[in-house]
Amino acid sequence: MFFRRRLLPVILSIVLASYTVFVLMDTFVITRVYSSASDSGQSTSQSYTSGSSSSTSLSSGTNSDQTGTSQSSGSASVTESSYSDDNVQITIKEYTEYDTTIYVADVQISSPEYLKTVFAQNVFGKNVTAKTSEIAEEAGSILAVNGDFYGAQESGYVIRNGKLYRSTSSGDQEDLVIYSDGSLGIINEDSVTAEELLQDGAEQVLSFGPALVEEGEISVSENEEVGKAMESNPRTAIGIIDDCHYVFVVSDGRTSESEGLSLYELAEFMDSLGVMTAYNLDGGGSSTMYFNGEVVNKPTTDGRTIKERSVSDIVSIGY
Repeated sequence: MFFRRRLLPVILSIVLASYTVFVLMDTFVITRVYSSASDSGQSTSQSYTSGSSSSTSLSSGTNSDQTGTSQSSGSASVTESSYSDDNVQITIKEYTEYDTTIYVADVQISSPEYLKTVFAQNVFGKNVTAKTSEIAEEAGSILAVNGDFYGAQESGYVIRNGKLYRSTSSGDQEDLVIYSDGSLGIINEDSVTAEELLQDGAEQVLSFGPALVEEGEISVSENEEVGKAMESNPRTAIGIIDDCHYVFVVSDGRTSESEGLSLYELAEFMDSLGVMTAYNLDGGGSSTMYFNGEVVNKPTTDGRTIKERSVSDIVSIGY
């Protein structure tokens, strides 16, 4: 009897520990593929390749979209900090503000079709990840930043390249909508369904936030933060200045060379660039900017090691 009384708590402890391990593994490790993105307009064909820092003229490859129409960037002029062809113009600039190194990609495109999102491994799923640079290289991106890391969440709208993948609402979650005409909008998930957004022409919906600038005005308070995030962090954001004129922004942080930004500092910086709408994407160790075949910034999670964190998705400029 004494032995059985002692054995029962041991068994219960083992069961509880095993369940806890399973929950942690299911949340952060176990990969679940829900669907392929191959029919959503994402491409796995390399259409742009350059690692050269000198000015050069490239004849980029062609790529087919989901309707079978051939696309080509034609002849491109490329330097270490710029890219230009008939449809895409990108200039990279480095700033130092708030004791932080900030990288800005000024992007002008002739059509919204060149602004896309790409899933890691080209599939929608849970814990399906890859480095931003790997996803970008596979997709043939000219420029890319990390997205919203949708795969770490069980809810929150996911619309990518005009296709609805997840319609489960996160309540009052503030999302970025990129419409088919290239405009940006901010919505709350408790006020509109994912299906309604799709009907309204949503091409991409990114669920992280918050909005930084709306209608040309800063929309976060000085004390606002994402969850329990540290005040100064590496950050990633996207904003729109005018029709098909965007800025992609990534800041370094957590190092002696670059402190990192608070949300309000990021919003102030975005506002200084002249954006009408700006939105905060996943930050911290995820914050990565890829351009011209290289990682532009110094991504870090712990501040000691400079390396990319694997993520679920990217926002990309490319063919």
